[in-house]
Amino acid sequence: MKYAWIDAHRDQFSVSRLCRQLEVSRTGYCQWRRRAPSRRATATAALDARVAAIHAGSQRSYGRPRIVRQLREEGVPVGHERVRRSLQRQGLRSVYRRPYRVTTDSAHRKPIAPNVLDRRFDGWGVNQAWVADITFIATGEGWLYLACVMDLASRRIVGWSMSDRIKADVVCQALQSAYGRRTPPAGLIMHSDRGSQYASDRHRQLLKDYQMTPSMSRRANCWDNSAMESFFKTLKVERIYRHRYATRSLARLDIVAWIEGFYNHRRLHSSVGYKTPVAAESISVAA
Repeated sequence: MKYAWIDAHRDQFSVSRLCRQLEVSRTGYCQWRRRAPSRRATATAALDARVAAIHAGSQRSYGRPRIVRQLREEGVPVGHERVRRSLQRQGLRSVYRRPYRVTTDSAHRKPIAPNVLDRRFDGWGVNQAWVADITFIATGEGWLYLACVMDLASRRIVGWSMSDRIKADVVCQALQSAYGRRTPPAGLIMHSDRGSQYASDRHRQLLKDYQMTPSMSRRANCWDNSAMESFFKTLKVERIYRHRYATRSLARLDIVAWIEGFYNHRRLHSSVGYKTPVAAESISVAA
């Protein structure tokens, strides 16, 4: 360890001086430098490089559990403690998680659907149960509202829409986007909160036209739609909070690139066995 420290600082001070300060011989240091690195040191350096690459590839969002999963998927038999030490050694940390803010406005007199989903977020096949929600993004031009639809079978985002107004149009366009891409069979459960946008005449008519079964969360109960709440928290912490969008157009481009370029196709999701949503969907369809 002393020799390694001397080697790291040899451009700043003379080797002789460093050896004297650390009370080691200059001859011993020179012999250490000529020795080939041990197999353990080589393996540690290779692990550090791969851990750093996975961390960077995840846009600094992966912590120890997902990095371990990724390495094992690549055929690297590694334990959690080795990865923890590697992250610590390199000063790598996942991005800080901020608290989520609820924005649902359910103070209206529109019809409310029963909670058919009833927090059954797991065990679905593809196109059997979807969940939807809205969130907001700050830009230099004002708020941008994002509505998304998720397939619970794979946690894949199958539809989205963005608008500068939080009206029924934005959630209807997200639903139309999802339906146009997937064309699910009749009877699919479409779950959302009880916000006025989802209770609007237009959204309820779309559900009827698409032969979907409407489902809504209980009042002020975010756990009834926790899959979507979790997605928006991930989006904000891992992407949005790390950027300042000058315009709504820039925010749109970046968010769509993150959803399709990273989240759906590359991000390992703990709720589907640390697979990507696209991979989990393929497995579900093939089963």
